[in-house]
Amino acid sequence: MNITKYKKLNLFFFGIQTIFITALIIACNNTLNNPKISLPVNKVCIQNFNPNTDYFPTKASINHATGFAVEYHNNYKVVTVKNPWRDAKRGFKYVLVECGTPVPLGFKRNQVITVPVNTVVSLSTTHLPHLAKLGIVDKLLGISNYKTVNTPEVVEKIKAGQIAELGNNNVNLERLLELNPELVTTYGTGNPQVDNHSKFLEAGLKVAINAEYMETSPLGRAEWLKFTALFFNKEDIAEKEFSEIAKKYQDIAETVKSIKKRPKVFTGFNFKGTWYTPGCKSYAAKYLADAGADYFCAENSSGSTPLSFENVFERAATADYWLNVSQSWQTLKDVITEDSRYGDFQAVKKGNVYNNNARLNENGGNDYWEGGISNPNLVLADLIKIFHPELLPNHKLVFYQNLN
Repeated sequence: MNITKYKKLNLFFFGIQTIFITALIIACNNTLNNPKISLPVNKVCIQNFNPNTDYFPTKASINHATGFAVEYHNNYKVVTVKNPWRDAKRGFKYVLVECGTPVPLGFKRNQVITVPVNTVVSLSTTHLPHLAKLGIVDKLLGISNYKTVNTPEVVEKIKAGQIAELGNNNVNLERLLELNPELVTTYGTGNPQVDNHSKFLEAGLKVAINAEYMETSPLGRAEWLKFTALFFNKEDIAEKEFSEIAKKYQDIAETVKSIKKRPKVFTGFNFKGTWYTPGCKSYAAKYLADAGADYFCAENSSGSTPLSFENVFERAATADYWLNVSQSWQTLKDVITEDSRYGDFQAVKKGNVYNNNARLNENGGNDYWEGGISNPNLVLADLIKIFHPELLPNHKLVFYQNLN
């Protein structure tokens, strides 16, 4: 064989090898980015409909959440989300019809959802603990971002390549349509540049807006577990799970009722010249009140009020504790390095700075905003342990840590 022919043959085989390796890399990347999702077993529908039969013998009872309601009929439920976002001009209504039974008249097609839902995409990490508590993580096909997830059952499915990643604000609609879930759970802000639910509806998907973040009490937020349960006919499990959580929360809160000395507490931090302070009717204020603290709040509202550093310092300089600071702060040195003026707060001088970032995953995803929302009894126990450690001598902090 002459040298020229040998070189050509080598180049030919090299080209084939390059093509093979490239194809292999592309295939691997596609597998990682678009894992093959296995669907749950098909649901069983009603075969012989009887209009006199109550197909929902266990019903949800809403006692703490104010943002949603449910009305039961024999073969369908009407779920209303009253206040989907701040200053919303309208709510949302969903008609959940038992599979195999007739759809009631008078509702728009995109409002009607067949239940129990068999496949779901959840675009907020706060919904994931609901699926775990209800025992239906197997029905989850996709989420927004792998990195932010802490719920163990979901993390396991991600590692096994059984959940698709769809993106945060710029959701991969093409991939979502490929998954074709029976339900997409998301949230709304009222900003069309950010919200995706209208786009999903236009694409023919069934969408449910979860507005738990609008609730002004910890138990109110946690009770949205029942909202999720309505779409899967899991009211029985939700009632049991939430009842246990609420009882634990109320029992723990009861321990501080007789406390006479309530430490002074403030929260937040100065961000680009503005210090956002939660209102006195806010979710944060309710937690601190239930934990036996005297909380510095901006005004009698459920939202946050922007204040100056000087305004906060004037009112909180002698406070006993400082909570919920920048997520990046892990030590008191981090605090002082950020702004030397922080060192003038009494809470910093005494080392009484606590942050709710004790449970961060390897990518920085904070479980306080995931598991903490669904388990307010644990968050409350942390706060009482910080302010009144003698009341809970055996409790170890879960979501909070002392910056020292």
